[in-house]
Amino acid sequence: MTAAVDTAAVAGAGRRLRVFFLPSFIRGHLIPHTDLACRVAAARTTEVEATMVVTPANAALIAPTVARAAAAGHAVRVLCYPFPDVGLGEGVECLTTAAAHDAWRVYRAMEIVQPSHESLLRDHRPDAIVADVPFWWTNEVAAELGVPRLTFHPVGIFALLAMNSLFTIRSDIIRTSSAAPGTVLSVPGLPGKEIAIPVSELPNFLVQDDHLSKWWERKRACQLAGFGVIVNTFVDLEQPYCEEFRRVEARRAYFVGPLGLPSRSTLHRGGDGNVDCLDWLSTKPRRSVVFVCFGSWADFSVTQSRELALGLEASDQTFLWVVRCHDSSDQWAPEGWEQRVANRGLVVRGWAPQLAVLAHPSVGAFLTHCGWNSVLEAASAGVPVLTWPLVFEQFINERLVTEVATFGARVWDGGRRSERPEDAETVPAEAIARAVAGFMDGGEQRDRLKARAGELAERARAAVGEDGLSWRDVNRLIDDLLQARASGLPQGNSIQV
Repeated sequence: MTAAVDTAAVAGAGRRLRVFFLPSFIRGHLIPHTDLACRVAAARTTEVEATMVVTPANAALIAPTVARAAAAGHAVRVLCYPFPDVGLGEGVECLTTAAAHDAWRVYRAMEIVQPSHESLLRDHRPDAIVADVPFWWTNEVAAELGVPRLTFHPVGIFALLAMNSLFTIRSDIIRTSSAAPGTVLSVPGLPGKEIAIPVSELPNFLVQDDHLSKWWERKRACQLAGFGVIVNTFVDLEQPYCEEFRRVEARRAYFVGPLGLPSRSTLHRGGDGNVDCLDWLSTKPRRSVVFVCFGSWADFSVTQSRELALGLEASDQTFLWVVRCHDSSDQWAPEGWEQRVANRGLVVRGWAPQLAVLAHPSVGAFLTHCGWNSVLEAASAGVPVLTWPLVFEQFINERLVTEVATFGARVWDGGRRSERPEDAETVPAEAIARAVAGFMDGGEQRDRLKARAGELAERARAAVGEDGLSWRDVNRLIDDLLQARASGLPQGNSIQV
């Protein structure tokens, strides 16, 4: 008896594996998602074609990265679809470019984009789909098409495990937050050392209802039901958490980071930024500059911004500070401040080439909000960090940096910190000056953190180098997807919530 032949599989065997990548409308997700697509295409130039599925304004942000990949002979392309009409201005299609009061509109857009995604995927019928966490519905259309669907996480393993563990006791957290808001909780179920965190520093969705608390269980169910999970991390940064994640959070887990490596070639990664700051850095002594950057969308109050400005001034240290676009009427710094610090401080308004800055030999410390991209990039560059978390999982990331991976120290421990600005105390200029000056003036702490950061940088380079752990996971991912196409069995994607 002759076995039946899958004609579609036979036809597919002679062409590139077509993988569609669907990032959400957050620049900190869009950039590593694009890096992932380029990394996968570069790993097997004759076997894989990567397609970034984005809206027009977001396509412009990733255009330099895609063009560089294409120039290197890698099969990376862009496919655009219209941004949902949610009342934002023309060209405003991500959290970074939306005003703070319009952030809810961006989240709304992520909720109603489902029909566009489904139509596009049905029309193009890719061999595999890699979707950002919010786009849970891609599991269903992938199952309909009979192709694998994978979740991409731009957040680290440590924070993901912690948030999933804390979600299991969410009802207790909500009761505690109203009765005793100063309570400190131990994160249940984490391997390794005990991790404690005040209720005030927990992500908002664990403390009260919001768009994330509503969908958290469904999104996790999609991750568990899907073909696998891809995470922008490297094993040596997050052991033993990677092992635990493989065991409980995914059918298959691929740790492929760091996706962005510090170098001058990353000047226009994520958009056009101020490249003149690199020339300014080149006029400064080695390891003498504090790089200050708080990400692409979290905002300081004017009061806190002014305290930071005064603290940097009082520290008497050289600094490069990236400030979100303010106009002159915002009064984000005291009058005359820029003139007073002009000889040793540079302010960049808007977007700076962070990877290139961290790669510069003049940078000696990174004062950061502990967003995952920033944590990973600092570790990859071998730059020790001063931590100042603001929102979401950043307070959890801080504990990885200061207590587990141990390449950073807190800016401030002297008062109440919170993701909710109305609950947080202002960090005073004196504390900022003391932390920055104390770190940059040297001593045992800086030497220890600098040595640890340098060790992590070596391990990051080894991970993505040939036959490194992340290099192997990228190639294992491709092999698994090729095998799934050949067998015609997506092995997952059905959802039961």
